[in-house]
Amino acid sequence: MKLVDAEAWTPAQTVLVLQGGGALGAYHAGVYQGLHEAGIEPDWVIGTSIGAINGAIIAGNRPEARLVKLTAFWSKIGYQRFGDELWPLSALSGPWANLNTLLRGIPGFFQSNPHAAWGLHVPVGLDRSAFYSTAPLRETLEEVVDFEYVCSCRTRLTVGAVNVRTSEMKYFDNRDMRLAPEHVMASGALPPAFPAVRVEGEPYWDGGLYSNTPVEVVLDDKPRRDSLIFSANVWQPQGSEPETIWQVLGRQKDIQYASRVKSHIMRQAQIHRLRHIVRQLAARLPDEQRDSPAVREMIGYGCHTTMHIVRLLAPRLGGEDHTKDIDFSRSGIRTRWQAGLADVRAMLARKPWQRAVDPLEGVIVHESADLELAADDSRVAAV
Repeated sequence: MKLVDAEAWTPAQTVLVLQGGGALGAYHAGVYQGLHEAGIEPDWVIGTSIGAINGAIIAGNRPEARLVKLTAFWSKIGYQRFGDELWPLSALSGPWANLNTLLRGIPGFFQSNPHAAWGLHVPVGLDRSAFYSTAPLRETLEEVVDFEYVCSCRTRLTVGAVNVRTSEMKYFDNRDMRLAPEHVMASGALPPAFPAVRVEGEPYWDGGLYSNTPVEVVLDDKPRRDSLIFSANVWQPQGSEPETIWQVLGRQKDIQYASRVKSHIMRQAQIHRLRHIVRQLAARLPDEQRDSPAVREMIGYGCHTTMHIVRLLAPRLGGEDHTKDIDFSRSGIRTRWQAGLADVRAMLARKPWQRAVDPLEGVIVHESADLELAADDSRVAAV
């Protein structure tokens, strides 16, 4: 089949999808900085957990203020860890280095919940059943996010949370409702560390329990539009075989929060291919058949939209383990931020979404690893 030249392809919307991952979310900030420097501002930001917080900061400020506010947020929650200046991300990383976070929390984000000291079996109510309180996060969100600007919907914002009672995923979207701090906090209410957050009386937990990489939101959206989707992922779907219980804890977390994103995208790619096939088959029908009500209904399942998904994956850092998502040290934040910036700059330099594509393919995925392979091929060719 003849390929379609995509060099002149222009997306109807640019989407930024931000995976949940606690302190690993500093990578998101670097990804956004790279897009911002290239003059690319997302039309739509979708996030879960820390992705919801970063997303709210991006969608809740004018473009010229977004980096300032992201910097303010990560500066506020970052702390100077002993030895960072001499041995950044060294063997001091891990639970002992993050002990202060476990015991006291993070200023401006979460703090110890005194009700937790009463014991695990004391009925304190769902709103207090957690090891920490996220009350400080509400004040921080109000400092770095203009929720009136969010509600103006100049940039679409969608944040995911899961209903505690029904276990159903709920996406709060400023296209459909007015968003407030509680919607963002609900998306990041990861139990048992953080308590559930109520929205209109219903209790919600972190959306990462159900879908930590909500890329399916844009692929299922209606009406469908040609989209360039930057998906910033912070958990490693691939990993070596663990050899200790400690390593098992880290690998288990990566698998859990990588959130089956590859299988989700593969399913969506199959669905979009069928939609393209329906449209091409419909074009072969005589006019009198296309005009019948039954055929028009079937044709409605077809489409011609193209979704380019650019998957960016945060690198593993030396010395990190299963506590990496609570490493809010300034050195850890800085390193992950710079990694996100470097990765998106590399993608923007190559622009793989401008290559020719099969007209039947509605979803095309571009991985960071593909760029590394392409670079290797170029070096071989040069030799």
